Amino acid sequence: MASAPSPNDDLFDEFLTSRGHDTEAARWEESYNKLQCPDCGGLHEGDAAECSVCGWRPETVR
Repeated sequence: MASAPSPNDDLFDEFLTSRGHDTEAARWEESYNKLQCPDCGGLHEGDAAECSVCGWRPETVR
């Protein structure tokens, strides 16, 4: 997959959004002063790059 956005990305995102899909990059949720995995709810320190419970990683922004 290319790292640079293409002109079709916006059109594809609009298509997915109109059908109920989330097109935003997945990110950590915050709980108190910890990062919380959006998949399993595991809590991690603020410098975590991967969930040690389920292996989830935040998506990079295009």
